[in-house]
Amino acid sequence: MHNRQQLIHWITSTLRESAWAPLSIFVFYLIGLTLHLFKIFPALDIPVHFMGGVVITYFYRSAIRNSQKIVGDIPLLIQIVFAFSCTGTTAVLWEFYENILDHFFGFQMVRSLEDTITDLFVGLIGALVLSLFYRKR
Repeated sequence: MHNRQQLIHWITSTLRESAWAPLSIFVFYLIGLTLHLFKIFPALDIPVHFMGGVVITYFYRSAIRNSQKIVGDIPLLIQIVFAFSCTGTTAVLWEFYENILDHFFGFQMVRSLEDTITDLFVGLIGALVLSLFYRKR
């Protein structure tokens, strides 16, 4: 029972501390889709993916830091590499999501293979920037 309480505390403290960050980008993304901002201003896609990389990495760093109460100390370098890797995986899954919506529902979110590669690259640059400057352990 104690482990279950620790797990619940880890999840709730992580969500309370950092879920606002990816949710804010997601809400901006939904507003952009609704108002067709990405069609009107195609270059807007770049800062959104960059900030997506930043906020997702922030969320993962928060989750990893909070998990130390359960699993013990995690060296800072491992925290950084793991959060960066999780962000890369999330970016790939997001691009899958965009392609699936295009294929099955006729959305036109993916303009080209170059667009997908650029989105992934820019998201990883955002993750790298946060990884280099975020020092809260």
